[in-house]
Amino acid sequence: MQQEIRFATFNVCNLAPAGAKLYDNLLPLSEAEYEAKANWTAQQIDELDADVIGFQEIFSQAALLDVLSRTRKYREATHAGFDPDPHADRLTPNVALVSRLPLAAEPAVYANFPEDVPCDSGNPDSDRFARAPLHAQVALPGGRVVDVVVVHLKSRRPDYRNGDNGEDPLVYAMASLRSLVWRGTEAVALRVLLSKMMRESRRPCIVLGDFNDTADAVTTTIVLGNGNMQGGEERRGRLYDSHQIQLRQDRLRNVGYTSIHEGHYSTIDHVLVSEEFNRESPRAIGEVVDVNYFNDHLQQERPEASDHGQVLVRLRLYS
Repeated sequence: MQQEIRFATFNVCNLAPAGAKLYDNLLPLSEAEYEAKANWTAQQIDELDADVIGFQEIFSQAALLDVLSRTRKYREATHAGFDPDPHADRLTPNVALVSRLPLAAEPAVYANFPEDVPCDSGNPDSDRFARAPLHAQVALPGGRVVDVVVVHLKSRRPDYRNGDNGEDPLVYAMASLRSLVWRGTEAVALRVLLSKMMRESRRPCIVLGDFNDTADAVTTTIVLGNGNMQGGEERRGRLYDSHQIQLRQDRLRNVGYTSIHEGHYSTIDHVLVSEEFNRESPRAIGEVVDVNYFNDHLQQERPEASDHGQVLVRLRLYS
């Protein structure tokens, strides 16, 4: 008997309690603003109706739990996540995972890069992820376990130093380059972690989140990997963009964007799957049926809404 499993990624945009100071240029939410944001986020989660959801920009896991308590479908779901370090120089957002399927092991977080990953951005924090990936082992129906990794790679925001700003074009360019180098190094570190995980566990793998780059960007293709090219095992270790391998392709109506920036529409939130969900693989245990984008709110510009669209992937497990 075939069964459908749904995975989603949701950048909630700065989820924090009322009154919490996040950035110098961002006012804390009032009680009324928090209520509106929590209710909108809960409604969006219910609309996704996914079995597993990866979240980004969670400044408070307690706030996320409050949001879940306002949903209709996730009050009993399993939550995995870690709050930012309260002793850090500045508050940074974390990722989280919510699952209606059971977890097969305690979740793990990867804060630092693997030892053999070079760090060249010049930032003193560039030996670690800007937002640590979260790894959970999710038990699928039938007894299989899938490794799910929630990620949020470094933003494109220029990495200024020593009080610099964007008034000087060269300073702006160099600051943007530093951010790109950091994000690229994160992609390398993530690929190293994933290669080790997939090689040792031999389990299916799903990586979902905000990559801050399109699917064909160099950073994303680094995470996708090129697999093991020896002995006809070219798919081993690779990941695939679920949008590209979905069963129901509609090339004439592609509304798959998750971000609008300065009038430019792009998809920077992705769900990547291992060969076990690629129907072309002899080791497939299922396939990507379709990918849906929840992005109507981006046109409405509601203050309580996220500035990202959500991505929902439907997988069909083979019997």
